[in-house]
Amino acid sequence: MRGRRNEKKKFSRILAFLSLVVIILTSIGLTSKSNAEKVNLGLDLQGGFEVLYQVEPLKEGQTIDEAAVKATADTISRRINILGVSEPVITVESGNRIRVELAGVKDQESARKVLSTQANLTIRDIDDKVLLDGSDLQENGASQGFDQNNKPDVNLKLKDADKFGNITSEISKRGQGQNLMVIWMDFNEGDSFKAEAAKEKPKYVSAPQVAQTINSKDVQITGNFTVKEAKEMAALLNSGALPVKLTEIYSNSVGAQFGADALNQTVYAGAIALAIICLFMLVIYRVPGFVASVMMVAYVYITVVFFNMISGVLTLPGIAALILGVGMAVDANIIMYERIKEEVRAGYPLKKAYLDGAKQSLWTIFDSQFTTVIAAVVLFIFGTSSVKGFATMLLLSILVSFITAVFGTRLLLSLLVNSNIFNNHPGYFGVSKKSIHETKFGINSLNLSTKFEWLSFTKHMKKFFALSIAIMIAGSISLGMNKLNLGIDFSSGTRIDVAANTELSIDKVQEDLNNLKVKDEKIVLSPDKKQATIHSKESFGQEKSIEIKEYFAKKYEKDANLSVVSPVIGKELAKNALFALMYASIGIIIYVAFRFEWRMGLTSVIALLHDVCIIIFITSLLRLEVDITFIAAVLTIVGYSINDTIVTFDRIREHMRHEKVLKSKEQIYKLVDVSLRQTLTRSINTVLTVIITVVVMLLLGSSSIYSFNVALLIGLVFGLYSSLFIAAQLWAVLKVRELNKKGKIEASVRQSPRERKENDKVLV
Repeated sequence: MRGRRNEKKKFSRILAFLSLVVIILTSIGLTSKSNAEKVNLGLDLQGGFEVLYQVEPLKEGQTIDEAAVKATADTISRRINILGVSEPVITVESGNRIRVELAGVKDQESARKVLSTQANLTIRDIDDKVLLDGSDLQENGASQGFDQNNKPDVNLKLKDADKFGNITSEISKRGQGQNLMVIWMDFNEGDSFKAEAAKEKPKYVSAPQVAQTINSKDVQITGNFTVKEAKEMAALLNSGALPVKLTEIYSNSVGAQFGADALNQTVYAGAIALAIICLFMLVIYRVPGFVASVMMVAYVYITVVFFNMISGVLTLPGIAALILGVGMAVDANIIMYERIKEEVRAGYPLKKAYLDGAKQSLWTIFDSQFTTVIAAVVLFIFGTSSVKGFATMLLLSILVSFITAVFGTRLLLSLLVNSNIFNNHPGYFGVSKKSIHETKFGINSLNLSTKFEWLSFTKHMKKFFALSIAIMIAGSISLGMNKLNLGIDFSSGTRIDVAANTELSIDKVQEDLNNLKVKDEKIVLSPDKKQATIHSKESFGQEKSIEIKEYFAKKYEKDANLSVVSPVIGKELAKNALFALMYASIGIIIYVAFRFEWRMGLTSVIALLHDVCIIIFITSLLRLEVDITFIAAVLTIVGYSINDTIVTFDRIREHMRHEKVLKSKEQIYKLVDVSLRQTLTRSINTVLTVIITVVVMLLLGSSSIYSFNVALLIGLVFGLYSSLFIAAQLWAVLKVRELNKKGKIEASVRQSPRERKENDKVLV
């Protein structure tokens, strides 16, 4: 009877597992398309443009305060309705600035004109004396109509018919050619009717004759309007004139096709990376690897659902953050699986091994991911535009990866373990029977031998320190000689991205620039030679930007993208990047010091700053472009680099609890060596999964985030290096100094109340 009952339990749990897997995958398959369609795409994925305006006084003595900036933002918002843009983003920023993001705009040039024009209507005489201005119009008194010849015109309603009658009476008495009322939009200092009248295309709208007194509130503005132009002018007049002057200090223009190509490339790269990681997990961890693969698919789905719930805007760096989150989700699973494997190797039954492994890994996962949260929060605070989108997605990815790893993976894995079907089959959990010890020998996870027993990390630590110092010196020399290849984000100027259906060449693009009279600083071709990135130190105005875009669109039948940055913005971005790195480092030191001890916090940050410096040095050596996405990558590495270090320190902390008292230098060094050897496989596998993602993104993803991916790749490789050869060894040096002062060290390590409770239970 008992055997039959056990068989029923076994069958019911396997059935529950399979049912859950089928429900999860079926639900995702049926609803993923509709969820994907609900995602709000940023302008870099669907085309559009972003512009940052500096709000400046329109008249001498005018004060620009918070109320004036807000009123300007409201006027801009009303004007956007003219364009028919859905979900525009208008943000008032410090320093009297207004950022406008318009995704999905097809006619970007027209939109730019609508936003930046003062819409200041004046009616003047031929001597440029103001007769009427916008204050004389009734509210919403402008409308599009047709004149007697059925040509589009703009109809205005005035507040005071008598005032208009007196003005027209005076003008009508002037001689032929003098009796004109000149209608201007955005009359600037230095403009004059007499100068413009001689031009083929004058700046003023029209200059009708006045032959008699007109006692009416109705005025018609005629000109060579299309219906669209007349409607646009009427709408602009109704939205109100801007009370200030808007100076464009940053702009980013992305063509719809360019955005679509970037989206397709990145999604394709992400799918390939996900497939490779799933295969890796299946090969290394077998059944748990299958569970991890299911939860990775669930992670992507849940993240997108949550992102839609918060009405997030998905950008290209945001997709990169989503895909990198896959690596973090895998990291969490690897940490737990390696713990389970250790317990199985120690000779414990699978069920106990699962419980202990899950329990011991919980806080390691939390600590390793929370440090990345610190970096992401700093990115969100100091970042702008797409960088904020990256930070938002990274934060959400970390949250969801923790949920799927801690709850989802544990739920599915507990069903398999408790079915007892794998009790005598450790191979299905990636453990060979030859490596399993008998419990009677008292072997546990802390004294398990590894295949890396021949490695001594502390014996050669001076060599590693010397190597790092040598790299630093060489990097500093290289940096001093070559400087950083600053992109326009930091150096100011214009970046032009050109796309074509045929192969481009440097000479061909150079010829185009000569035709446009644009002086280039650098021309870079994509690997397929169908895209070119041009850097110019010039910051082009609106008219020149339009000319450039129209030229390339006509020649190559694809939109060109322009990013224009003023010098003031470049300086601010550089300053913010420095502050972001500083605050992220301080935050990590505080957290690690609180959770572990201050020496671990300090050495962790020294190690990650070591990684940051190496990234910068190699970037300088390879002449990679340093832009705002590069900074995002560096700060991401600040979080990622410390992951493996945290895993190692967590194992060191366990050994310290077991040792209780540290009495000799040799004991400290041995503790570090053993901890590093025991976590080496885990460290390599966790980093390897993220490296797989980055390499695939580098090879198959969009060229727009090339620098981002290269910086991540360098950072991940050296992050692993610093975790293995720098951080723990530096801690050992500091610990030996403490030992020399005290004679012996009581190995007390902080634990939170929650952590102490988790010693007796595990979340399932």
